[in-house]
Amino acid sequence: MLSKSSGRVASAYPEADAAWSSLTPLIAGQPRVRISRDGGKNYPQRFERDLTESRPVQPAAVLIYGRDGLCRTLALDFDSSVSGGEARVEADVRAVTILLYDHGARWIEDRSPNGGRHIYVPLSEPMTFLQARAMVEALATRYRSLDPTPHQNLRHGCIRTPGATHKSGGTQQLAMSLSMAMDVATNRNAAAVMSRLARSLHAELEAVAKERVTTEQVPAVAPSGAPEIMSRRIMVIATQGTYETSRYESPSEARQAVLVAAAAAGMQLTDIQRRIQQGVWPGLAQFYTRYSPSQRGGSLRRDWARAAKFVGSNPGNKHVLKTNTSEPSSQGGWVQGFEPGSDNEHRFIRSWRGALALSETRYQTSRIGLGRRLVLRSLGAAAHMKGSRVVEFGVRSLAISSGIEPTAVAAHLRALRSEADPLIRHVGEARGIHGDQYELVIPQHLQDVADKRSWPAGKLHALRPAFRELGSAAAFVYEALEDLPTTPPVSDIVRRTGLSRSAVHGALEVLAAWSLAERTPAGWSITLGTNLNAVAEVLGVLETVLEQVIRYKQQRELWREWLARRGSGLVMLPSPEEDYPWEQFCGPPDDWTLSDLALRAAG
Repeated sequence: MLSKSSGRVASAYPEADAAWSSLTPLIAGQPRVRISRDGGKNYPQRFERDLTESRPVQPAAVLIYGRDGLCRTLALDFDSSVSGGEARVEADVRAVTILLYDHGARWIEDRSPNGGRHIYVPLSEPMTFLQARAMVEALATRYRSLDPTPHQNLRHGCIRTPGATHKSGGTQQLAMSLSMAMDVATNRNAAAVMSRLARSLHAELEAVAKERVTTEQVPAVAPSGAPEIMSRRIMVIATQGTYETSRYESPSEARQAVLVAAAAAGMQLTDIQRRIQQGVWPGLAQFYTRYSPSQRGGSLRRDWARAAKFVGSNPGNKHVLKTNTSEPSSQGGWVQGFEPGSDNEHRFIRSWRGALALSETRYQTSRIGLGRRLVLRSLGAAAHMKGSRVVEFGVRSLAISSGIEPTAVAAHLRALRSEADPLIRHVGEARGIHGDQYELVIPQHLQDVADKRSWPAGKLHALRPAFRELGSAAAFVYEALEDLPTTPPVSDIVRRTGLSRSAVHGALEVLAAWSLAERTPAGWSITLGTNLNAVAEVLGVLETVLEQVIRYKQQRELWREWLARRGSGLVMLPSPEEDYPWEQFCGPPDDWTLSDLALRAAG
């Protein structure tokens, strides 16, 4: 209905609105909220946006930990789906609140429509990720319906707060008055209270720590013999704050290991400081919260000086990054008649890009269609890189550049080459270690139009790393904003991308939430100072990409070994630098290099 006084739509849940706007900013670890687009099943990072007073209509959850790796409110999530259901939750909540009361702690409580409960314990002095996780896990050993999962992930741990929409309908309802809850949220629990609680949980905390020693082992990802850049073990410490207690006896040793690895990989102190300030390495940041804010910078500088000195005195620890800047050697079976790198080839590739732009509407907006557009762009990017309309990139390489699984890439390639007016032609079968060869072709009916069409400027992108998380629709919309005149309206973006109006609006919302685009009175534009690299790093995508690269490299090594054992005579081992066309997925050439990617990802 409409409010007579304002003419605005009145909320159906005024109490929920008040609880959300008043309490959520005081409970959240940082002023960001994640929206669920699938009815509350998942809260993906791509749908994260700034926290505002307006309560989201869809289910929404706030992050528990801040960018500094600290927890400012313990969030105890009691799940009614466990054996015993609501009766079990009721008994556990009663026992927990008695425990909190006995130790002088105060809390906020809310109820879910499905019988679950949340207990929030605001802290006057934040806990580190490791401390908060251990505390909640210790409580979970006592109370079976307590789910410790939200506190076990430094980057993605989140929880619905009072007033939030619930997936089953309705909202999280306070089990106390809003004024009482606000009093608890503003007059938070002192550190002495939490210390007393920790002492009473001493046995459980010890059991949790002992179990972690035997179970929390970080798997090695780097293949045998591969140079370590930043190992998976080190990146887990920097980003997630967890480490093997069997390897490092204290948080101080773990944080020093990160700095030594960073120095060995060629980073500078400013690189570390930026990652901490931007929340890219919250795991490392939390290790410095034992110091006062004014002392943290000095402590980091001292640790960095020791790390740099150690690396300087141990040259064997330095890792050299190698990139392939020369043309790969000629391989057998190559299609004849085209001279790679010639002006004719580059002109043809740009004309093909024009044909691609004219043909993309045939793929509509379905997930399959978007996937095929990305595969075609990956082939175009490979052609630019090789300077030839004929490319020999395996499905794994195309999977890296397109963000699509190899089996799906293979299916897209079969479909694309079977079209009535295909943009690619299969000209060579895979043989031994060599992949299928594909030639870019311009359909006859587009030949004249493509030749006369102005050549597109700049680099052809497949799927830049940030959009693996933000979505392919956001990638196409962002590209349109790059290419179209200043501040195009939504209608122009729809025509340029071939996406539906609703898909474009959704993509613009995602881009705006990550400060990649902004709305102006005239239309939309890319936000000044946009840095896709920084967004990709915050999203944690770069680690995923490099892990994928290494996994595929291991698979190729196994394939070569199998061929060698068969004595097929087809094994021609290229150098490691030739295995993968790094440049094709490393993003804009002006500010994105293999070194940048490698230093941000798992080794």
